[in-house]
Amino acid sequence: MPLVYRESLPEQEPLGTLLMVHGYPESSYMWRGLLEATARAGWQAVAPDLPGYGDSPYAGSGTWQAHIDALDAFHREQELGEVVLVVHDWGGLIGLRWACEHPGAIRGMVISNTGFFPDGRWHGMAQALRTPGQGEALVDGTDRDGLAAVLRSVSPGMDDRSIDEYFKAYSSPERRRGQLELYRSGEFSELAGYDLAGVGAPVLVLWGAEDPFAPVAGAHRFAAELPGARLEILDGVGHFVFDDAPEACAAAVVAFLEEL
Repeated sequence: MPLVYRESLPEQEPLGTLLMVHGYPESSYMWRGLLEATARAGWQAVAPDLPGYGDSPYAGSGTWQAHIDALDAFHREQELGEVVLVVHDWGGLIGLRWACEHPGAIRGMVISNTGFFPDGRWHGMAQALRTPGQGEALVDGTDRDGLAAVLRSVSPGMDDRSIDEYFKAYSSPERRRGQLELYRSGEFSELAGYDLAGVGAPVLVLWGAEDPFAPVAGAHRFAAELPGARLEILDGVGHFVFDDAPEACAAAVVAFLEEL
Protein backbone atom coordinates (compact mmCIF):
# COMPACT_ATOMS: atom_id res chain seq x y z
CA MET A 1 0.00 0.00 0.00
CA PRO A 2 2.60 2.56 -1.08
CA LEU A 3 0.50 5.58 -1.94
CA VAL A 4 -0.03 8.17 0.79
CA TYR A 5 -2.00 11.38 0.83
CA ARG A 6 -0.76 13.44 3.76
CA GLU A 7 -1.83 16.86 4.92
CA SER A 8 -0.33 18.91 7.74
CA LEU A 9 0.80 22.43 8.48
CA PRO A 10 4.59 22.44 8.03
CA GLU A 11 5.21 25.38 10.35
CA GLN A 12 3.88 23.71 13.50
CA GLU A 13 4.12 20.45 15.39
CA PRO A 14 0.91 18.47 14.75
CA LEU A 15 -1.46 17.81 17.62
CA GLY A 16 -1.63 14.18 16.53
CA THR A 17 -2.20 11.94 13.53
CA LEU A 18 -5.36 10.76 11.83
CA LEU A 19 -5.32 7.55 9.80
CA MET A 20 -8.25 7.43 7.36
CA VAL A 21 -9.35 4.14 5.79
CA HIS A 22 -11.68 4.48 2.82
CA GLY A 23 -14.63 2.33 1.78
CA TYR A 24 -15.68 0.44 -1.35
CA PRO A 25 -15.28 1.16 -4.22
CA GLU A 26 -13.73 4.44 -3.17
CA SER A 27 -10.17 5.59 -2.54
CA SER A 28 -8.36 8.16 -0.45
CA TYR A 29 -10.03 10.78 -2.65
CA MET A 30 -13.13 10.47 -0.47
CA TRP A 31 -11.20 12.12 2.40
CA ARG A 32 -10.19 15.26 0.45
CA GLY A 33 -12.32 17.64 2.50
CA LEU A 34 -11.44 16.08 5.82
CA LEU A 35 -7.71 16.02 5.04
CA GLU A 36 -7.74 19.77 4.54
CA ALA A 37 -10.00 20.57 7.50
CA THR A 38 -8.08 18.51 10.04
CA ALA A 39 -4.75 19.89 8.81
CA ARG A 40 -6.09 23.42 9.36
CA ALA A 41 -7.06 22.34 12.87
CA GLY A 42 -3.44 21.39 13.55
CA TRP A 43 -3.48 17.64 12.93
CA GLN A 44 -1.46 15.50 10.56
CA ALA A 45 -3.89 13.59 8.37
CA VAL A 46 -2.87 10.48 6.43
CA ALA A 47 -5.08 8.61 3.95
CA PRO A 48 -3.72 5.63 1.97
CA ASP A 49 -5.29 3.92 -1.01
CA LEU A 50 -6.00 0.30 -0.13
CA PRO A 51 -4.33 -2.20 -2.50
CA GLY A 52 -6.24 -2.36 -5.79
CA TYR A 53 -8.08 0.92 -5.21
CA GLY A 54 -7.23 4.44 -6.26
CA ASP A 55 -3.58 4.64 -7.26
CA SER A 56 -2.34 1.70 -5.20
CA PRO A 57 -1.63 -1.41 -7.30
CA TYR A 58 -3.38 -4.69 -6.71
CA ALA A 59 -1.09 -6.65 -4.39
CA GLY A 60 -1.93 -10.23 -5.35
CA SER A 61 -4.76 -10.74 -2.86
CA GLY A 62 -7.86 -8.71 -2.15
CA THR A 63 -9.15 -10.58 0.89
CA TRP A 64 -10.33 -8.99 4.10
CA GLN A 65 -7.27 -10.32 5.94
CA ALA A 66 -4.91 -9.14 3.20
CA HIS A 67 -6.22 -5.60 3.59
CA ILE A 68 -5.80 -5.73 7.38
CA ASP A 69 -2.23 -6.93 6.91
CA ALA A 70 -1.59 -4.14 4.40
CA LEU A 71 -2.98 -1.53 6.80
CA ASP A 72 -0.78 -2.85 9.59
CA ALA A 73 2.31 -2.79 7.38
CA PHE A 74 1.46 0.75 6.24
CA HIS A 75 1.11 1.94 9.83
CA ARG A 76 4.50 0.47 10.73
CA GLU A 77 6.32 1.62 7.61
CA GLN A 78 5.02 5.18 7.96
CA GLU A 79 5.90 5.17 11.68
CA LEU A 80 2.55 6.72 12.52
CA GLY A 81 2.49 5.70 16.18
CA GLU A 82 -0.72 6.53 18.04
CA VAL A 83 -3.52 7.52 15.66
CA VAL A 84 -7.11 8.63 15.54
CA LEU A 85 -8.60 6.00 13.23
CA VAL A 86 -11.27 7.28 10.82
CA VAL A 87 -13.18 4.60 8.91
CA HIS A 88 -16.05 4.30 6.44
CA ASP A 89 -17.85 1.33 4.86
CA TRP A 90 -15.36 -1.54 4.22
CA GLY A 91 -12.72 0.66 5.81
CA GLY A 92 -14.58 -0.01 9.05
CA LEU A 93 -14.52 -3.77 8.71
CA ILE A 94 -10.81 -3.56 7.92
CA GLY A 95 -9.75 -0.77 10.27
CA LEU A 96 -11.79 -1.79 13.31
CA ARG A 97 -10.39 -5.32 13.23
CA TRP A 98 -6.92 -3.78 13.11
CA ALA A 99 -7.82 -1.50 16.03
CA CYS A 100 -8.95 -4.45 18.14
CA GLU A 101 -5.64 -6.16 17.44
CA HIS A 102 -3.60 -3.00 18.20
CA PRO A 103 -5.51 -1.08 20.90
CA GLY A 104 -2.34 0.65 22.07
CA ALA A 105 -2.09 2.41 18.70
CA ILE A 106 -5.57 3.96 18.96
CA ARG A 107 -6.09 7.42 20.43
CA GLY A 108 -9.64 7.75 19.16
CA MET A 109 -12.00 6.38 16.51
CA VAL A 110 -14.43 7.95 14.05
CA ILE A 111 -16.83 5.26 12.79
CA SER A 112 -18.97 6.09 9.79
CA ASN A 113 -21.60 4.11 7.89
CA THR A 114 -20.12 0.66 8.38
CA GLY A 115 -20.78 -2.48 10.39
CA PHE A 116 -18.91 -4.50 12.97
CA PHE A 117 -21.54 -6.84 14.38
CA PRO A 118 -21.35 -10.67 14.44
CA ASP A 119 -25.04 -10.90 13.48
CA GLY A 120 -24.67 -8.50 10.55
CA ARG A 121 -26.28 -9.20 7.19
CA TRP A 122 -25.07 -8.47 3.68
CA HIS A 123 -27.12 -5.98 1.68
CA GLY A 124 -28.38 -6.89 -1.80
CA MET A 125 -25.40 -5.71 -3.83
CA ALA A 126 -22.99 -7.43 -1.44
CA GLN A 127 -24.95 -10.67 -1.74
CA ALA A 128 -24.65 -10.44 -5.52
CA LEU A 129 -20.88 -9.91 -5.31
CA ARG A 130 -20.58 -12.91 -2.99
CA THR A 131 -22.50 -15.19 -5.38
CA PRO A 132 -20.32 -17.12 -7.91
CA GLY A 133 -21.19 -16.18 -11.47
CA GLN A 134 -23.43 -13.32 -10.44
CA GLY A 135 -20.53 -11.42 -8.88
CA GLU A 136 -18.31 -11.94 -11.93
CA ALA A 137 -21.05 -10.69 -14.23
CA LEU A 138 -21.54 -7.62 -12.04
CA VAL A 139 -17.91 -6.48 -11.81
CA ASP A 140 -17.05 -7.44 -15.39
CA GLY A 141 -20.10 -5.65 -16.74
CA THR A 142 -19.46 -2.39 -14.88
CA ASP A 143 -18.14 0.41 -17.07
CA ARG A 144 -17.60 4.01 -16.02
CA ASP A 145 -21.12 5.09 -17.01
CA GLY A 146 -22.62 2.17 -15.14
CA LEU A 147 -20.66 2.96 -11.99
CA ALA A 148 -21.64 6.61 -12.30
CA ALA A 149 -25.31 5.69 -12.56
CA VAL A 150 -25.16 3.46 -9.47
CA LEU A 151 -23.25 5.93 -7.31
CA ARG A 152 -25.27 8.95 -8.39
CA SER A 153 -28.51 7.12 -7.67
CA VAL A 154 -27.61 7.24 -3.97
CA SER A 155 -25.15 10.14 -3.79
CA PRO A 156 -25.72 13.68 -5.07
CA GLY A 157 -22.08 14.50 -4.30
CA MET A 158 -20.63 12.22 -6.97
CA ASP A 159 -19.18 14.58 -9.56
CA ASP A 160 -17.16 13.53 -12.61
CA ARG A 161 -13.82 13.70 -10.77
CA SER A 162 -15.14 11.43 -8.03
CA ILE A 163 -16.41 8.89 -10.56
CA ASP A 164 -13.04 8.90 -12.34
CA GLU A 165 -11.18 8.32 -9.08
CA TYR A 166 -13.45 5.52 -7.88
CA PHE A 167 -13.55 3.80 -11.26
CA LYS A 168 -9.84 3.07 -10.83
CA ALA A 169 -10.95 0.03 -8.82
CA TYR A 170 -12.22 -1.40 -12.13
CA SER A 171 -9.19 -0.51 -14.25
CA SER A 172 -7.86 -4.08 -14.61
CA PRO A 173 -9.20 -7.64 -14.43
CA GLU A 174 -7.09 -8.22 -11.30
CA ARG A 175 -8.63 -5.28 -9.52
CA ARG A 176 -12.12 -6.46 -10.42
CA ARG A 177 -11.34 -9.94 -9.08
CA GLY A 178 -9.97 -8.32 -5.94
CA GLN A 179 -13.41 -6.90 -5.24
CA LEU A 180 -14.89 -10.39 -5.33
CA GLU A 181 -12.11 -11.69 -3.10
CA LEU A 182 -12.95 -9.01 -0.56
CA TYR A 183 -16.64 -9.76 -0.42
CA ARG A 184 -16.20 -13.53 -0.42
CA SER A 185 -13.37 -13.77 2.08
CA GLY A 186 -15.17 -13.56 5.39
CA GLU A 187 -18.33 -13.79 7.44
CA PHE A 188 -19.76 -11.38 9.96
CA SER A 189 -19.72 -14.22 12.48
CA GLU A 190 -15.92 -13.91 12.58
CA LEU A 191 -16.37 -10.62 14.44
CA ALA A 192 -17.58 -12.48 17.53
CA GLY A 193 -13.96 -12.77 18.62
CA TYR A 194 -13.34 -9.01 18.56
CA ASP A 195 -14.00 -6.62 21.47
CA LEU A 196 -14.29 -3.13 20.01
CA ALA A 197 -15.31 -1.64 23.37
CA GLY A 198 -12.10 -3.08 24.78
CA VAL A 199 -10.04 -0.75 22.61
CA GLY A 200 -10.89 1.83 25.26
CA ALA A 201 -10.57 4.93 23.08
CA PRO A 202 -13.01 7.83 22.64
CA VAL A 203 -15.41 7.32 19.74
CA LEU A 204 -17.38 9.50 17.36
CA VAL A 205 -20.14 7.68 15.47
CA LEU A 206 -20.87 9.79 12.38
CA TRP A 207 -23.68 8.61 10.10
CA GLY A 208 -25.88 9.51 7.19
CA ALA A 209 -29.48 9.00 8.25
CA GLU A 210 -30.69 7.84 4.82
CA ASP A 211 -28.11 5.09 4.23
CA PRO A 212 -29.64 2.17 2.25
CA PHE A 213 -26.57 -0.05 2.74
CA ALA A 214 -25.72 0.50 6.41
CA PRO A 215 -28.98 1.63 8.01
CA VAL A 216 -28.90 4.24 10.75
CA ALA A 217 -29.86 1.60 13.32
CA GLY A 218 -26.22 0.55 13.16
CA ALA A 219 -25.15 4.01 14.34
CA HIS A 220 -27.37 3.76 17.40
CA ARG A 221 -26.08 0.27 18.11
CA PHE A 222 -22.45 1.42 17.97
CA ALA A 223 -23.30 4.28 20.32
CA ALA A 224 -25.03 1.92 22.74
CA GLU A 225 -22.27 -0.69 22.74
CA LEU A 226 -19.30 1.70 23.00
CA PRO A 227 -19.36 3.49 26.37
CA GLY A 228 -19.22 7.26 26.09
CA ALA A 229 -19.45 7.31 22.29
CA ARG A 230 -20.51 10.59 20.73
CA LEU A 231 -23.29 10.19 18.15
CA GLU A 232 -23.78 12.53 15.18
CA ILE A 233 -26.58 11.73 12.69
CA LEU A 234 -26.70 13.81 9.50
CA ASP A 235 -30.31 14.07 8.37
CA GLY A 236 -30.98 13.88 4.64
CA VAL A 237 -27.58 12.33 3.94
CA GLY A 238 -27.01 8.79 2.70
CA HIS A 239 -24.17 6.30 2.67
CA PHE A 240 -21.45 8.43 1.08
CA VAL A 241 -21.43 11.04 3.83
CA PHE A 242 -17.96 12.46 3.18
CA ASP A 243 -18.77 13.04 -0.50
CA ASP A 244 -22.26 14.42 0.11
CA ALA A 245 -21.80 16.46 3.30
CA PRO A 246 -18.06 17.24 3.51
CA GLU A 247 -18.41 20.43 5.55
CA ALA A 248 -20.75 18.90 8.13
CA CYS A 249 -18.52 15.84 8.44
CA ALA A 250 -15.40 17.95 8.85
CA ALA A 251 -17.06 20.10 11.51
CA ALA A 252 -18.12 17.03 13.48
CA VAL A 253 -14.69 15.41 13.30
CA VAL A 254 -12.82 18.60 14.22
CA ALA A 255 -15.11 19.14 17.21
CA PHE A 256 -14.42 15.55 18.30
CA LEU A 257 -10.66 16.08 17.96
CA GLU A 258 -10.83 19.18 20.16
CA GLU A 259 -12.00 16.95 23.02
CA LEU A 260 -9.14 14.48 22.79
